[in-house]
Order: sequence, then structure tokens, then C-alpha cells
Amino acid sequence: MKLELGYIFIKDIQFAEHSKVDNGTLYVNKEEVKALILEDQNFKSADVELARPGESIRIMPVKDVIEPRVKVEGPGGVFPGMIHKVETVGSGKTNVLKGAAVVTTGKIVGFQEGIIDMEGPGAEYTPFSKLNNLVLVCEPVDGLKQHEHEKALRFAGYKVAVYLGELARTLTPDEVHTYETPSLTEGLKLYPELPRVAYVLMLQSQGLMHDTYVYGVDAKQSLTTMIYPTEIMDGAIVSGNCVSACDKNTTYHHLNNPVIHDLFEEHGKTLSFVGVIITNENVYLADKERSSDWSAKLAEFLGVDGVIISQEGFGNPDTDLIMNCKKIESKNIKTVIITDEYAGRDGSSQSLADADAKANAVVTGGNANEVIELPPMDKVIGYADVADIIAGGFDGSLHADGSITAELQVITGATNEMGFNRLSAR
Repeated sequence: MKLELGYIFIKDIQFAEHSKVDNGTLYVNKEEVKALILEDQNFKSADVELARPGESIRIMPVKDVIEPRVKVEGPGGVFPGMIHKVETVGSGKTNVLKGAAVVTTGKIVGFQEGIIDMEGPGAEYTPFSKLNNLVLVCEPVDGLKQHEHEKALRFAGYKVAVYLGELARTLTPDEVHTYETPSLTEGLKLYPELPRVAYVLMLQSQGLMHDTYVYGVDAKQSLTTMIYPTEIMDGAIVSGNCVSACDKNTTYHHLNNPVIHDLFEEHGKTLSFVGVIITNENVYLADKERSSDWSAKLAEFLGVDGVIISQEGFGNPDTDLIMNCKKIESKNIKTVIITDEYAGRDGSSQSLADADAKANAVVTGGNANEVIELPPMDKVIGYADVADIIAGGFDGSLHADGSITAELQVITGATNEMGFNRLSAR
């Protein structure tokens, strides 16, 4: 399967009478975006704000981050099963507004949304401080249930991202990147001398509002399966979860999964990238056993020599991570796991809730318990008062001057377990 991604680089974002992209600037008609959001009667009001790199702006609480894309050639449309009909994506041509994002905010579950600072020390921990962000501030109608609020806000983000993506449909990309995965038989013939490598992508699916969607299906309702990496680049997997901000995979993370990009970069050079195995994270032991059994079985079926496994979340999912690692290693397939740590504020606690001797090749995204000081910003988009209750915060985190003392957990993407961050250890 072959996909061409055409990057249109966005260097600035501004409000204007007409939405368009011109000379690297994304112009947005604010009223059109608000009207699009308010088509959903679950919202009683909506506002749209801009947040650009280097501005003294804090966005909180952040629900999701989405990159605008549009399918310009080939089957299906971006976000199949959510916005567009269910049709296999991952081939043809897709244009991307690279450097822009839609950020959704709102008080849904309170303790599991995050912070994006556009400048200062907090900005150094999140990749989203480098983007030109269109921020959606949506107020739900009175009495709306949390799961209904989450769904409405999720779809608002997708709709606005598709609206912006359409602006790139007829544009000539600044750069074009081509990604192609051969069939299994073709791959064996093409690179017989190279080690065959697959990627096991663990998807958060541990209960209500801990959801990840694959072609519109909640991952907890699916068995472990295979998917072309280019399908993920076309929006086949989207975030629907409210989990700790630091290691949650937003929709932006899925669209720009760095493990997939790095494996493609090495494909045909140092390894043969076979494809992606997607597996869910579960609550009950029997479900964990079933999913990890299937991960190992598929890795063996694909005849791979090595596997990279990435996790989402911490604590309970550590068991799924180690089960996947152990069982795949038992098939004589080498594994590398990507995780983050909750090692206590002094770094001396056990990093993972589960461990095994076979997990001897580990990449860490950093210690989420590390305490940081976030200075006050000139402007807060959203609601500053949630600082005391979001995961990583505590009673007294928010100070009178607007500064925040908290653990890294509060920053969206700070210890991301795809490695989409700046922290690690050596």
C-alpha cells in the first residue's frame, strides 16, 4: 500500500473574513468555525481562539490535538468511520497542513485533561507549543453526561480539522513524502537479507472514556489485528480517551506516529518494515491474556525477527505491556519496549507496575512524577482552576499569581510513549 503525504507548511494562523491558506499563513473565518461546532445541539456556546508559538498563552484543560488533513486522491476520506464513511484508507494522496493543529478543551472528567504552554519552561515539554493552534472552547448544555460531552467535543475537533484540511485540497505541497508497505511475499523477495521488524501499537481502551477508535470501532471491542502503517497516517486510528495528559496519545500523535516514521526511514536500509499489529489494553486478566496471546501469535505468523512495542498510559497497562513483551520474546523474537516512568518525585520508586527479565531493551519517555514550576501566562484559554485537580496537580498547585506547581503529568505529551517528546534517559 502506497501513500503520498503532501506537506503545506503553516508558519502563522490568523482570523480573517475568508478561510484560506496563503503564503504559509492559515486564515480562518471564526464565525464559520463556531457555526460548525454549534451544529451539535449538545453545546450551548462555542468560542475559537488562536495560540501561536512563543505567545504567553496557556491552554487548559486540553482534550485532544488534531492535525488538519484532506484526502485528495484515492479511496476513502480522513477519519474513516468517524467523519467519512468506512472505507480502507492509507493509499493515494493526502495533503497536510503541517505546523497547524486543532486543540479541543473542556471540563469533561476534570482530573484527566492537560496543559499546553506556548512559551516558557512548560513549552519545552510538549511538541504542541511549536504549532499554530486553533483552540475550541465549547460549553456543553446543562446536564449533559460526561461521555456525551466527550463525544460531542471529539467530533467538534474532527469536523473543524476536516474544514481546515479542505483548504489544502487544491494546493501544491511544499514537500511530498512517499510511504509504501509491500505485501508479505513481496517483502520477503525485496529484502531477504534484512531483519524483518513489526510494530506492536498498544491502544488505550480501559473503560468508559478510555477509548481509542479504529475505523470508528472502540478498540476494546476488537481482537488484536494487523493494519497498514499508512492507514494510521490517514486517520484510521483516533483518540477518544480522557487519560493522564503526559502519556496520552492524541489524534495528532497517531497521525504522526514517530515509530512508524522512523521504521519507514530505515525500511530497505537496515530492516524490512513488515507492518503494524494493533492491540488493546484491558482491565480484566482474561482479556489481557487473550490480547497478548494474539499479539505474539501474529508476530510469529508474520515471521518477524524483531518487534517494537509502544504503550499508552501507566499502572494497569504496564501489565499488558509486559505480557506482550514476554510472549513475543518466547517466540524467539527480540523486543524493544517504549514506555514512561512513574518513579516518584525523587526517581527512586519502581518505574513500572510490572516487570520481567525479558524486558531488557527499554526506551523511556521520562519520569512523569518530576515536579516542575510553570510561570504565569498573560492569557489562559479555557479554565485555570482545574490545575488543582488534573492528574499531576494537587490542592494548592495553582497559585494566586497564576503560576502552577505540578508534576509533569499535567503537560500534554510530556512523557509520550511513542517517543514524541524530548525526554528520555541514558
